[in-house]
Amino acid sequence: MRYVSTRGGSPPLPFTDAMLAGLAEDGGLLLPERFPNIAEDLPAWRALSYLEVAQRLFRLYVDDIPGPALDAIVADAFAAFDHPDVVPLVRVGDLSLLELFHGPTLSFKDVALQVLGRLFEHVLPGRGGRLNIVGATSGDTGSAAIHGVRGRAGINVFMLYPKGRTSRLQELQMTTVADANVHCLAIDGTFDDCQAIAKTLLGDLAFKGRHALGAVNSMNWARVLAQMSYYAYAALSSPAPPVFAVPTGNFGNIFAGLAVREMGVPIGGFVLATNDNDILARFVQTGVYRRGNVRQTLSPSMDIQVASNFERFVYLRLGRDPARVRAFMADFAATGEARIDDGAPVAPGIDAAAVDTEATLAAMRRLHEAHGYLPDPHTAVGVAAAQRLAGDQSGPTICLAAAHPAKFPQAVARAVGEAGVARHPALDALATLPQRSTQLPAEAAAVADYIRAHA
Repeated sequence: MRYVSTRGGSPPLPFTDAMLAGLAEDGGLLLPERFPNIAEDLPAWRALSYLEVAQRLFRLYVDDIPGPALDAIVADAFAAFDHPDVVPLVRVGDLSLLELFHGPTLSFKDVALQVLGRLFEHVLPGRGGRLNIVGATSGDTGSAAIHGVRGRAGINVFMLYPKGRTSRLQELQMTTVADANVHCLAIDGTFDDCQAIAKTLLGDLAFKGRHALGAVNSMNWARVLAQMSYYAYAALSSPAPPVFAVPTGNFGNIFAGLAVREMGVPIGGFVLATNDNDILARFVQTGVYRRGNVRQTLSPSMDIQVASNFERFVYLRLGRDPARVRAFMADFAATGEARIDDGAPVAPGIDAAAVDTEATLAAMRRLHEAHGYLPDPHTAVGVAAAQRLAGDQSGPTICLAAAHPAKFPQAVARAVGEAGVARHPALDALATLPQRSTQLPAEAAAVADYIRAHA
């Protein structure tokens, strides 16, 4: 299996090269040259455990790591989760919630980043022995990435986050990690600023090569691949092709589901759910991808206006035509707007809804009062969107439960009218730990200087 750039200007790469590169040399995103079709194998796959589904998926897309070693890496990653099913499917009223938050940092990001850290550690001894990871986070990616690589030989992580724009607990999960290979950089700006800086540094090929830079954001294909595992498992566990309701900001999570659908796994459709930062919902509804101003909400991991994974969707939607992708992305970079208006459906099989603060709180309150279940605000965005669009989709609905509610105590208290309802001992313990972070301006040069001094 080889990996190609959405912009067509980089040579195809094997998996480990694609994983270490993170971003293609031409500035595009990497994705597989084809999606293997497993339609004929579905009866056998339905009998597999979640771990076995994940191992089968990785073997389809990774042919430069021996199969037994790859299986062991995946098994070790999910041994870090505290639920025997790893990603349990929980029935709540007329919805099913796929709980993805049973990993070390209580977020769905752990599913991918526990695997990615182990993959990095496995391949580095034969690749120069060092890697300096540059990442940007709007909340959960940062802590999950840090916990995936903390203390691992040959790896440093430089995690950029928007100062004052993550939840307090999300910040503590990053800044209280004491390992010397962890660097938390509080950027005076938005997540989009952090993401732009990371892409600038990864796109500077001389700087990237000199300092052995790599990426953990969902621009790294290995992350998307790991997330595909829970879509495949949940779809094959469903009595009928399900509709997945996906809270999304960066388009990585929902793209993993689209990739599984490309493989012939029966999926009835998708509900793309955004908060007030509704650039993706507006695109699905209108075909126009138009940048707006980032708004702070109760679901900070989705407070994004430039979705880095969206380019992969554009590549597939435009028939894998790099020239059309380059034109689309150039329009967006130049004017803050690009569009698809070729007369075909904009996003086949995807419905979209933007969910505001009051609707988010109402969804949290309803599930708690009616069923004794308390979702975090990101999950609640997906639930509210699924319920709003229930008549537009057929098949059972599976909502992705993105994070443990204890990570967002203020939102929970506001929803249910009572403080202290959602607790977790791992989070309670953070309050007394010392913190480490460095505040920097939202400038690529300032971050580059810091990396030169600490890589």
